[in-house]
Amino acid sequence: MAFGFFKKADKKEEVHGPHYHDLLVKKVVPETRDAISIWFEQPASGKLVYKSGQFLTLIVNINGKEVRRAYSLCSAPHVDADLAVTVKRVENGLVSNFLNDTLRAGDRVKVMEPMGQFTTEYQGTNKRHLIMFAGGSGITPMLSHIKSTLTLEPESIVSLVYANRNIESIIFKDELVKWETNYQGRLHLIHILDNAPMNWQGYSGLLNYEMLTRLFERIPDWGLEKTTYLMCGPEGMMKNVEALLVERKIPSEKIFKESFVQGTIDKEKKTETTAEAEKKTRVVTIRYDGQEHKVSVAPDRTILETALDQGIDLPYSCQSGLCTACRGKALSGKVKLDEEEGLSQSERAEGYVLTCVGHPLTDDVIIEIG
Repeated sequence: MAFGFFKKADKKEEVHGPHYHDLLVKKVVPETRDAISIWFEQPASGKLVYKSGQFLTLIVNINGKEVRRAYSLCSAPHVDADLAVTVKRVENGLVSNFLNDTLRAGDRVKVMEPMGQFTTEYQGTNKRHLIMFAGGSGITPMLSHIKSTLTLEPESIVSLVYANRNIESIIFKDELVKWETNYQGRLHLIHILDNAPMNWQGYSGLLNYEMLTRLFERIPDWGLEKTTYLMCGPEGMMKNVEALLVERKIPSEKIFKESFVQGTIDKEKKTETTAEAEKKTRVVTIRYDGQEHKVSVAPDRTILETALDQGIDLPYSCQSGLCTACRGKALSGKVKLDEEEGLSQSERAEGYVLTCVGHPLTDDVIIEIG
């Protein structure tokens, strides 16, 4: 793509297994009543290399069980010395509530190395306009991109449309104002609140078609060639934004999104369809970390679930087919995926699969991970 914009990785590089690190918690910063930022010291063995827009997978032990969750980095590699993720409480969320309630400075957390493809290459010669739509904790990767864009690309600008329930739930409220003030004219903030206070001077209501239409009138127009649209937040919000961009004939290659949770793709129905079509248990060969494993995968189980049940420590994070931490290459055989959003078209063409949503359709499936 032109200008080195965000892209789903069109990779041809060799796949390597992830590395794990034991990081020291430097500080825990309350952002709102139900969100914290966790700042980690870089490991003594050497700094973790990452890009704005990537995520860390935190691995914690809760009631004797290891649980993993992926959280986007809000720190920026060229701006912040340490690494930080922001964790917002989720109703009945096992890990988000555990971290908000118990994590303290001085604790250590096992993490998987930074991953993710919601990234771009920053160049001092770039002159582009990044238009961002964020909702709730979807601001996390956007803040990292804002920091990098304003710091590394003096000719680029950012417009941020940020939707929240109320003024108390705005994550990074003061920090965003600071960046807007320090880079006058290059960061354009537009807040929308579902429930606005009486003295609110901004927009209030849902980020629906009518609201988005009005907002577009306030966003600077740099022309299609220099503009890229980014979104991260609740599925309903992103669908509304996408629909309006399509109506305005914005090419799909100019639109990029990061999903935190699996949407209403109806995973159960897709799995059921697979089971109806293929009711046979099949043996899958997995090559990982120099070893070869054979697992018998039942029709109602994924390849990852089966491997983990047998004590094979494969890499994974979201278990929804979005983060690609479990990505491997099918050297032979056919694999049905419940969710393909995490892979680019070229990756799928090259045989890459996601074991967390993968079901073998033939008896000769061989998957190489790392």
